[in-house]
Amino acid sequence: MLRLSVLDQSIAAAGRPHGQAIRDTVALASHCEALGYHRFWVSEHHNHPSILGTAPEILIAALAMKTERIRIGSAGIMLPHYSALKVSEQFRVLDALAPGRIDLGLGRAPGSDGLTAYALHPMANERPQQFPADVRDILAWISGEPLAEGHTFAQIRAYPAGDTVPEVWMLGSSNYGAQVAAHFGLPYCFAWFFTDGQGAAEALRMYRDGYRPSERHPEAIGGLCVWALAADSEEEAQHHYTPRARWQLLRRQGLYTAIETPEDAAAHPYTKAEEAVLDRFREQAFVGTPDRVAERIETLASELDVQEIAVVTWTHDEKVRRKSYALLADAFGLR
Repeated sequence: MLRLSVLDQSIAAAGRPHGQAIRDTVALASHCEALGYHRFWVSEHHNHPSILGTAPEILIAALAMKTERIRIGSAGIMLPHYSALKVSEQFRVLDALAPGRIDLGLGRAPGSDGLTAYALHPMANERPQQFPADVRDILAWISGEPLAEGHTFAQIRAYPAGDTVPEVWMLGSSNYGAQVAAHFGLPYCFAWFFTDGQGAAEALRMYRDGYRPSERHPEAIGGLCVWALAADSEEEAQHHYTPRARWQLLRRQGLYTAIETPEDAAAHPYTKAEEAVLDRFREQAFVGTPDRVAERIETLASELDVQEIAVVTWTHDEKVRRKSYALLADAFGLR
């Protein structure tokens, strides 16, 4: 049975304080828990005018205090910025706050530009080379297992200890993450929304072909994260999708802005070439009535043989976004 989950990025909305985006994320987690979603993930980006979620480990702690059943976690922690021990300690603390509900999604990408990555960690360019070793150490530290024989830090433990262990996921938009996930026997989620699906089929194939069963995950678990928006009518859905389409157009030009209202996004003058690009975005987007969006999600999951889909949604009006998640929950029968 296909599991449906949520990714939230705390998006900047034009005319709204940045702090409100963080508070909206916390409120959305409670909303999605009530709707029956399986898990709620938050992302990590830095120096990004559009995406304000910079510290998922802090945000997850707030989510832990506002939810009771839904799994909560990171999508992901950009590991090259941090020591494996510190990440392990943070997620051991989070597991103490919400035992058995914490997901540690890991990524190798910087989630930022090169200069910002350097500001976060002076060895930013070299750290990705240590990624597999850091993943290995985290898996040991968060589960209380010994590190590799002869490891320099073999005597160090990550506290607090506990009876439950965060579930580690590998996240990515390339073949590299898929290979690391397969090597360690971890669940793998491909960022479909980030690449518009390019590379997904190949990455998931490599993941399954190379999968080495682990004690916690005897079989491969594949997932996708897609951008989707549902509304009562196709016209309404497309109306609220307009700011996202404009944002995608600006991203191609290297511009990142707060998401506008649908009216403001539609009012901009566009060239014929830009209008053609926007039309193509609309054709490819998972946008429309809940039944239509649900059908497209289920078809994609079936075609790529994944067990879980995470949905990310941007709207200027928070009520529209909450309703979209409610409509999809009903279409999938989550409640």
